[in-house]
Amino acid sequence: MAALVYDVAVIGAGAAGMMAASVAGQRGLRVVLIDHATKLGEKIRISGGGRCNFTNVGTTPANYISKNPHFCRSALSGYTPQDFLRLLKDYGIAWHEKHKGQLFCDDSAEDIIQMLRQECEKGHVSWRMPCAVESIAKQGDDFSIRSNQGTITARQVVIATGGMAIPQLGATDFALKLARQFDLKVIEPRPALVPLQFDGGEWQPFAALSGLSAPVRLSVPAVAKPRMKFDEDLLFTHRGLSGPGILQISSYWDPGEALAIDLAPDVNMEKLLLDAKSGGKQQVGNLLGQYWPKRLVEHWLPANPTLPAGLLQQRVADVPDKVLKQLAASIHRWELAPSGTAGYKKAEVMRGGVDTAMLDQRSLQVRSVPGLYFIGEAVDVTGWLGGYNFQWAWASGVACGRALQPAA
Repeated sequence: MAALVYDVAVIGAGAAGMMAASVAGQRGLRVVLIDHATKLGEKIRISGGGRCNFTNVGTTPANYISKNPHFCRSALSGYTPQDFLRLLKDYGIAWHEKHKGQLFCDDSAEDIIQMLRQECEKGHVSWRMPCAVESIAKQGDDFSIRSNQGTITARQVVIATGGMAIPQLGATDFALKLARQFDLKVIEPRPALVPLQFDGGEWQPFAALSGLSAPVRLSVPAVAKPRMKFDEDLLFTHRGLSGPGILQISSYWDPGEALAIDLAPDVNMEKLLLDAKSGGKQQVGNLLGQYWPKRLVEHWLPANPTLPAGLLQQRVADVPDKVLKQLAASIHRWELAPSGTAGYKKAEVMRGGVDTAMLDQRSLQVRSVPGLYFIGEAVDVTGWLGGYNFQWAWASGVACGRALQPAA
């Protein structure tokens, strides 16, 4: 009896992989889904504090970083957040909207995982899990996939193994190694949506602010015309900065660059300080305390080397205009040069990946290797924080699932 040849082998049972497998399976293709993990969908399970920030209603191509910013347009237009919401409705999964269009499950991320599993079951997808892939080779029109469960043969292979973020959940560089094996160009991978860190000596004066958050405006690089700006919360940590704003800007930060932080984005500090000179005995620290948390006032001013000592306790009326203007400028433009990121262990995603020039934007098929596809985080398409990376997973998975072909 001849060995079964699958129409499609999907490597990686995460968000993009399950979506591609289910779409292809429900189109009548014989699909096998392979993953080395023992638990299904761990990245989905931990996302959004366990409630999965599964999409963003405001998704556009502008919310993604790529060497080719137009590449994601086709897939995103082919499968929108509204399309995913219709799928959730079919399964009776309740959801709610939070900050800036971010959508979360009312109950648990497990609802999403089970929905995707059931979608795969509808397509009669075969499962190999846990199953470690050892090598993939093209032999004529087929692919031979050697694994610890034997050899699997498939006409087409979809690589949906993600990036290197959160290795403790099993993330690896499998997709990048395979891309290089087939002579595909890879855009330099690096951690993204990740906390930024600073040299210990430089950061020591600010370490006492650990745990404090504040709304800020962040831009990078710290020049007159930065590449990107975000208005979000910043969180001080023992080793540097985190919080939504820092995670967002980290995807645009390059090593060696300084970033600029506006600690009072909605206040004209220079006018406020100069107007307060006629207000009598109010101290600088007390005035700033009306706009900042007390701990930020008490530690940030003394730790700022550009400001004169003792400014905190001085009456505003006694401070020269020049110094007040200097203080305002420092508040609106605090420049810092991170020494690096917190790495893949703390990153939510990987920036970079398989160069989109290697792929067809409608199907995600490798131009030079018919039958080989890369989808999801493995591709050089990185979304902002807030559900955008899941939407890329769904959209790229669907685009690929629709393009896969049954055996002739």
